[in-house]
Amino acid sequence: GEQGRGESVGLGGLLHAALRDFIAVARERGADARAAAWQAHADALVGALEQAWDGDWYLRAYFDDGTPLGSHLNTECQIDAISQSWAVLSGVATPERAAHAMQSAVQRLTGHPQGLVLVLAPPFGGGDPDPGYIRGYPPGIRENGGQYTHAALWTVMAVAGLHDGDRAHALFHDLLPITHALTMRDAQIYRLEPYVVAADIYSRPPHEGRGGWSWYTGSAGWMQRVGCETILGIRVEGDELIIDPCIPAGWSTFEASLAWRSARYVITVENPNHVCRGVTRLFMDGQAVASGHRVRMADDGSPHTISATLG
Repeated sequence: GEQGRGESVGLGGLLHAALRDFIAVARERGADARAAAWQAHADALVGALEQAWDGDWYLRAYFDDGTPLGSHLNTECQIDAISQSWAVLSGVATPERAAHAMQSAVQRLTGHPQGLVLVLAPPFGGGDPDPGYIRGYPPGIRENGGQYTHAALWTVMAVAGLHDGDRAHALFHDLLPITHALTMRDAQIYRLEPYVVAADIYSRPPHEGRGGWSWYTGSAGWMQRVGCETILGIRVEGDELIIDPCIPAGWSTFEASLAWRSARYVITVENPNHVCRGVTRLFMDGQAVASGHRVRMADDGSPHTISATLG
């Protein structure tokens, strides 16, 4: 709003996540006063963000005068994907509300049209209150109710955070650029390179399915992370390798190879019971690892093998 008093619910969730991570850093550095101040603010944020629950999902924002946006009472932008995703990713939402919010997001923002994961619905068209610059885009274009790939990837992350590997992988598949150019007809609609990530895809006629801004490195970076770290569950924290997949239950196994400094780690994940998540056994170089799904890596110039079993 013009008066600068409006508040974003989605950014509130992201701020909570950032505070959570930096509180740990502050404590490690002995900055206890700073950590305490941040913790107090994070605790206050939890209460404020929970006030944004609208019954079936979280609001998108508040205007200067406190009017809500992203409510079932609105005629435009009744639901926003970012608020739902960051309620989950931040850890603010209770398990019940997290599941309820993401179910609402999937029902309202995916599959309409087929293959797109929308950022909000319905798009802004000219009603009140005025949301600002976003309404400068026609309905269904970019942030105004199109597929905004940053937000769509956060949706995948949040779905995986609820351990639904089948749905997370299905949504991720929809986001892959090649999925939009599998036939000549698809390619003629999409009109972008099928080997790079687009920032957005339009969702309304006459441009439904057309890609927007291509070669978008921000979304490409998130897609890389979601594929490798969220679905395959392979990520590095310091000198620790974490193996925590969230995959479709139908996958029996997968393999990956990771180069870390001078060493190389060949990772095999077995899924004999066809579950989506949950490492029950972990071996490194044939030796059982007692620390759940983490292994300590070594910069030793040697090859290593890691075997994980879901169950």
